[in-house]
Amino acid sequence: MVKRILTGLAFFVALWMSLVSNTVYSQVAKGHNLQFNSIPDNWDKGIPLGNGMLGALVWQKNGKLRISIDRADLWDIRPTKEIEKFTYQWAYEHKLSGDWDTVWKVADEPYDRDAAPTKIPGAAVEFEISNLGRVSSVSLDINSAICSIHWAKGMSFLICVDATRNLIWYRWEGVSVNPELIPPAYASANTEKAANEVVEGQDLRRLGYAKGTVLIKKNRLQYDQTCWGPLKYQAAAGWKANENSSYGIFSISSHYSDRPKATKAAALVKKALKETFDEGIAAHKQWWKQYWEKSSISIPDPMLEKQWYLEMYKFGSASRNGSPPISLQAVWTADNGKLPPWKGDFHNDLNTQLSYWPAYSSNHLEEAAVFTDWLWENKPYFESYAKRVFGTDGINVPGVATLRGKEMGGWHMYAMSPTVSCWLSQHFYWQWKYSQDRKFLEERAYPWIKGTATHIEQLMKLKNGTLSLPLSSSPEFNDGGIKAWFLQMTNFDRSLCLYTFAKAEELANELNLDADARHWEEISNQLPELLIDLSEGLTVAPDLPYHESHRHFSHLMAIYPLGLLDPEKESDLQTMQNSMRNLEKQGSDWWCGYSFSWQANLYARMKEGENAARALSTFSSCFCSPNSFHLNGDQCKAGHSKFTYDPFTLEGNFAFASGLQEMLLQSNNRNILIFPAIPKDWADVSFTNLRAEGAFLVSAVRKNGRTEEVRITSEKGGIINLELQFKTYVIEIQEGAGVKTPGKDRITLRFEPNGSIVIKNGFE
Repeated sequence: MVKRILTGLAFFVALWMSLVSNTVYSQVAKGHNLQFNSIPDNWDKGIPLGNGMLGALVWQKNGKLRISIDRADLWDIRPTKEIEKFTYQWAYEHKLSGDWDTVWKVADEPYDRDAAPTKIPGAAVEFEISNLGRVSSVSLDINSAICSIHWAKGMSFLICVDATRNLIWYRWEGVSVNPELIPPAYASANTEKAANEVVEGQDLRRLGYAKGTVLIKKNRLQYDQTCWGPLKYQAAAGWKANENSSYGIFSISSHYSDRPKATKAAALVKKALKETFDEGIAAHKQWWKQYWEKSSISIPDPMLEKQWYLEMYKFGSASRNGSPPISLQAVWTADNGKLPPWKGDFHNDLNTQLSYWPAYSSNHLEEAAVFTDWLWENKPYFESYAKRVFGTDGINVPGVATLRGKEMGGWHMYAMSPTVSCWLSQHFYWQWKYSQDRKFLEERAYPWIKGTATHIEQLMKLKNGTLSLPLSSSPEFNDGGIKAWFLQMTNFDRSLCLYTFAKAEELANELNLDADARHWEEISNQLPELLIDLSEGLTVAPDLPYHESHRHFSHLMAIYPLGLLDPEKESDLQTMQNSMRNLEKQGSDWWCGYSFSWQANLYARMKEGENAARALSTFSSCFCSPNSFHLNGDQCKAGHSKFTYDPFTLEGNFAFASGLQEMLLQSNNRNILIFPAIPKDWADVSFTNLRAEGAFLVSAVRKNGRTEEVRITSEKGGIINLELQFKTYVIEIQEGAGVKTPGKDRITLRFEPNGSIVIKNGFE
């Protein structure tokens, strides 16, 4: 073992030389962009742009260039009165009596029957392009988040959603085309019956809005819409033009009478038009430059690498400080005269959770905090919901929720599950573990997890020394029928309860709250164990083995994301392998796209790189639209799934990014694994500044099938165990860090705050 330690000026010179000369890390490249030869012809295949609050889709309709404009907080929040009758105890009593119709009419029927509560669309802008001739190229440059369209005659169109302001900028070159503002079809003279369809989207006319007003003036358009209850919103457009060019701005503003007064879109547009196009988008380009500097990857599979960059682009477009978190379609609500699929709501039985999986290790903690910020903002309501519906103190969250966190029902076994806040607790835990922000730990992470644990403790019943929930479920097994409630705890609920109390104890110990820690440990010791079949691994419930294909892997939560099973332990690894072999045996007939993304994360946790890559390839090639949106069914019609429909949701996209990151870097319990699950034929792989638990930034390079270099920087200091993939190593650069315990397969490293170390392959 050879060590060479450099400090002071020599350190910084060596670091610079190392980065420039010896290490090749990928950045956003032209090949990662979306490229088309024609303008997409459907809304869910449009070019996506967004800043977390405003979104735009660029496509064409009836020969016109159409920009569908959305705003994340446009919601019809009218309440569903029936659902207020629902309580957990009441559902339990009806489960025992077998009277399911009564429960269905209260907690499920309104979701299917009523158009609202729901996410609603904003407006659209159209440009007449029929006289411009043939389009030569359409592209989305994800590095700058700018979409460009070029025509064969030399005209061009640029558009972006401003990353720093709620504005949409566009510019025409070689021609000047004025916009037309198109309101959504909330009101229509069409007497055809308005359709009622949740999955494909209910007709907008079912909302019953009066027709909004459109104001048309020179170089200015304005649309005002009154919605249900407290919401009104305004869409506006303004532009400056000459004979051969023009530029302009669009915006949408929301105005809730029970919220602070907001600046109207028309005023925002008028003010911004004092700037030129280039001046206006300068801060936007700088924001995206800084976003992409956070992390990068390079792998020898171009399709998967491109998909990862597109997922991280969409993540940056959909989750932004000060905006609502990612819902089913985020800022890209349907523009087809209908409401979005499944009402575009916040589905907390899988969708919101998966959407934020990649945020932590990709080093985007600011964007990740959007989710926990929203949960914390609505914590008072979640506490009242726990008291009213479950009769407990503490916190629980509706599994299907509105913008303000209120319950919507629909398959209430999951929409009103007692353990929703347990799964959501993981995001508070992750935010703490990856940031090591003590203030967040003290003021949010532990209070949230403590509140969740309190709720579960009070809900459970003790029988023969074991605590259990009276009613349990496992999304979305047995769909929406009476059999979807179990009288014995499912593995889904067992996993979540085990996780919640373990993390409550861990964080209490971290804060030196000894009494709390002892209490949570006592509760943990009374929880039921996981349900494990010796040959088939994890089962769904005591009376339900996993014997048929199912899209939701809720029975496998203990493997990923909760990590209750440790692949380093032989017995746990055997359970994991048996579970996955059984999953494979039952097949993917009834999987959605997100199932393949989740499967990749499961494989990666087990270090099965080839299987993980194959699952990601299936997702990318057969469950995505040409614009990279996740379409739930098999678009290849290749037999991957019997679902072949195409409602668009986002969780599969972001779970894909998480799966690829899990292949490159894993961290838990102060252990860091480099390239833990890559295929054997991935000879050249690298990544930059992926984040590990403990607030460590990690970069690594693999060349010709051999790990050559690992760089680690510690933001907060601490001790980690690094798994080595070379027999001898050289510590080339060392500043505020050092080897605490050398070893053959793993070494223990100690860091001061902001300490760094570079370890290179030595001589073999």
